[in-house]
This record gives sequence, structure tokens and C-alpha cells, in this order.
Amino acid sequence: MPRIVIAVGGNAILPPGENAVEEQASNVQKITPHIVSLAKLGYDVILTHGNGPQVGNILLQNECAREVVTANPMDVCVAESQGQIGYFLQQSIVNDLRKENESRPVFALVSEVLVDPQDDAFGNPTKPIGPYYKRRRAAHLMKKKGWVMKEDEMRGGFRRLVPSPLPLEVLEMEGIREYLRMKPRGKVIIVCGGGGIPVVKEGKRYEGVDAVIDKDRTASLLARELMAETLVLITDVEKVSLNWGTKEQVELDTITLADAKRYLQEDQFPPGSMGPKIRAAVEFIEAGGKRAIVCSLDGFPEAMEGRAGTTLAP
Repeated sequence: MPRIVIAVGGNAILPPGENAVEEQASNVQKITPHIVSLAKLGYDVILTHGNGPQVGNILLQNECAREVVTANPMDVCVAESQGQIGYFLQQSIVNDLRKENESRPVFALVSEVLVDPQDDAFGNPTKPIGPYYKRRRAAHLMKKKGWVMKEDEMRGGFRRLVPSPLPLEVLEMEGIREYLRMKPRGKVIIVCGGGGIPVVKEGKRYEGVDAVIDKDRTASLLARELMAETLVLITDVEKVSLNWGTKEQVELDTITLADAKRYLQEDQFPPGSMGPKIRAAVEFIEAGGKRAIVCSLDGFPEAMEGRAGTTLAP
């Protein structure tokens, strides 16, 4: 039975300059009719999402209310964002199904993802999260909480950096497989939002850690483990580009696996933007996936037909 993994970027759901709950719900509604169409065609859709802007807002709320309530740790903030965005997606998909006189279960699953406590990322935090702090407040937080922070002179403040370890295992994977084995075809499940809640194993116990897992690498892991045919990475640009931001910028319609590896070696895709998406796509195709697509939210329907976005294939 065909399966497709779709990863929607957090910035696609909440673009810069937007903040209202209504705006997020409206942006989600741009994609959910197409997910319903795939389900009606018999695809099992495994949907995941980013959470950068949303978890940033949660952390800002923590900071603003620090003298009233205790701030939650990073793993709990990721869990909060999973519930928030999962709710938007789940409700919108169900509403679109009802418009089509369709009835089928749609689940948003709180998902934990195992990471290695010895991952090099823990010794080199690189992922910026949360609000910008003035120098004095940043110094206090670095001393009191041991945070690693970096100054952004353009934004006029310091921002916290957290580790971004590689995802090793989705702890709820067997439950996801069991759900997908059920009839009928055309099921929808929302999992591993924000890359998944990062946890490590301590003896027989799992414990959350202060980290952010890249959602595209987790999406690739999901696609490989579930033997999906297609991996779709939805972001805020129309296509993958070479020489991005220069006069020599070239947009790509297709990329071969060999070319994708070469472009990565040439540093065409920065680690903080397109790099993780291309690495995720490469991992998926190398494991036997048929195609990986990078596209915008608006371009998703045409990208599925090969008329938009960038497609990576063997």
C-alpha cells in the first residue's frame, strides 16, 4: 500500500511577520485539502512538521512570565508545540474530510525520538532558539543556567544555542506501524512534530534533554522505517537553488543522487537552511525511496505532479 511522508516547515505554517493563531490555522488550510485528496487516492499519509517559530513563541512566553511561573525545559516546549500544531492540522484535515463526506480517523501523536547522549552536537550547540536577550540578561542566563549564547549584531541581541543531535529511533514507531496496517487504506497520522521530543536512555528510563532535532532528518527516518514511496519537504522557497542569493543563482527542477552528493560536498547548501533537507532526501533515496521533493506550501499540488518544486530521484 503506497505511503507518503510529508514534512511541513514551521515557517510555512507561521511565516515571519505573522503571529496570530488565526493566521496559523489559515496557513494549515492551504495544504490539508491536498492531504485529503491523497488519502482518497489510497495513500497512507504520514505528516510531520517543524516548530521553529512556534516553540520560539513558547520560549518568549516563558521569558515574559519568568517572575510568575517556572519556565518549562526545552523538551516540554517541543511537546507543547506538537500539541498546538498537531491540533491545527488534525482539525483542518477532519473538516476537509467532512466536506467530502468522508469519515476516517486522523491522529496527532505526541512523539519521542531517541538521540545519543554522546552525539557530538551536545558538545557543540548550533541551533538558535527563542528570543533575543540584552547583554546583561544573557550574561545572567549563561551563568545561572549554563546556556550557550551567541550575539547577533544585526538583531542587536544574544540568542540561545542548543544541540541538534541526529535522530536514532522513533519510540512510538511500532504503534505507528500498527495503525498503518489497519484497513482501510488512506489513513492520516501526524507524528514527530518539531523533529520529535528529544530523549536519551538512562538505564531502563527515558529522559528528555535540552535539544532540537532537525525535523527533515526525522522525516527521512520515518520515510525509511515505514518504507514510504515519496518524501516531501515543504519549506518557504519554491525550489532548491545553486549559488543562492547571488547573481549566479540557478533554480533546479530535478537533482540526481550523485549531483546532490556533489553539491553537498561543494557546500552549496548551508547547514542552517537547505543542507538538512538535501541530506534528508539523499538518505531516503539511498535507502530505496523512489523520490524526494522540496517545494513551497503553495506549490505542493503541482510538485506532486512534477510541475513545481525540486525533485531528487535515483
